[in-house]
Amino acid sequence: MAEIELSHLNRQCLDRRIGERSDMAEEVEACTTARNDKKIIADWQFTTADARIKLRKLYPSMLS
Repeated sequence: MAEIELSHLNRQCLDRRIGERSDMAEEVEACTTARNDKKIIADWQFTTADARIKLRKLYPSMLS
């Protein structure tokens, strides 16, 4: 989820050179506020049950 938010921030707000750190902080704050005001949520399509099936070699069951 963090990667999704950082990717959005990079594409929408930080896609150009910003000369001053304070300017960058203002851009990040404005972008974050706008995204929060829109109440953007993650729509997870990959369920825990699917993950346990697909990734069973990476995440072995604690019961076995």
